Amino acid sequence: MPYCHGDELADTYATARENGYGFFASNVVQFDIMVGLLRGALDADADLVLQVSRDACAFYGDGDASAGLRAFGSYVENLAESKSVNVFLNVDHVHLPDQRSFLDDVVASGVPSSVMVDASDRPFEENVECTREAVKAVRDGPEELLVEAELGRVAGEENGVETSPNEAFYTDPDDAVRFVERTDVDLLAVSVGTQHGVASGRDLDVRPDVADEVNTALHEAGHDVPLVVHGSSGVADEQVAEFLDAGVCKFNKNTRYQYEFARTAADFYRDHADAIRPPEETAADRNSFFADDEWSPDKTYFHPHVVGDEIRDRLAEVMVDLAELTGCAGRSRTTDVHDDE
Repeated sequence: MPYCHGDELADTYATARENGYGFFASNVVQFDIMVGLLRGALDADADLVLQVSRDACAFYGDGDASAGLRAFGSYVENLAESKSVNVFLNVDHVHLPDQRSFLDDVVASGVPSSVMVDASDRPFEENVECTREAVKAVRDGPEELLVEAELGRVAGEENGVETSPNEAFYTDPDDAVRFVERTDVDLLAVSVGTQHGVASGRDLDVRPDVADEVNTALHEAGHDVPLVVHGSSGVADEQVAEFLDAGVCKFNKNTRYQYEFARTAADFYRDHADAIRPPEETAADRNSFFADDEWSPDKTYFHPHVVGDEIRDRLAEVMVDLAELTGCAGRSRTTDVHDDE
């Protein structure tokens, strides 16, 4: 079954690092986005790393994040079952210590392949302590999950936590070595000048050399830890290539998908507005569903599945482009991962 867990994800990242490619780990805030990304992964023959945050889980669970995670995980697992690429799920930005109870629910659920715990807004020692406790909780859980943590501060807003550009700072290589040795994390998100949210054209000082220095320091200390870049929506294509060379194999992307969703829907409804919105001179009684009007809406265009398919097709195109950019297109490890099943 192509829905995979932590040990298989670890092998996938290791293979990617050995061969100089990576993945855009894609946050999913709406189901049509997820289906579109999966369509694109199939078209590209690329394994797919999905992500879901606590806020998104709460949305899926109508306020209950734990229920939403279980529902989303079931949806992903069942949808991926018949697909020919591997699908992984990361729970993104579980903020510590405030969301520790949610982390416990994540671990107990057995749903994700990995979890990202985030105490990067805390002083170094507190970040280490929170992360170390989280790693132990995950290791004691029922499934093998990878643990990602963050060192440094990325500007922008993510799940209600906002960092101003003045507060952001680059990850120090020596601190990275100390952090990995004291926490035993599987992946390390580094601060390299990117920004959460809408970042294009913001004069970002993106520094692939920082990631390279961190990767070198970890390697020289005997640690083979994949690096992660958050806030990658504002990263130029040539910088992605530099980050891949610097040991980054996971790039988080979220805002781009939200924009593509909204833009595709906005364009569709603008183009077909006359089939959905009544003329100004029409009484347009929505309560009677226009029973007393000569005008009536056209279900060809207002059925949610119609615009949903447009959104899915657009997101599939985006995912194909991203898979080609990071080099994972044509490299699905489905057969390798499932040979022993």
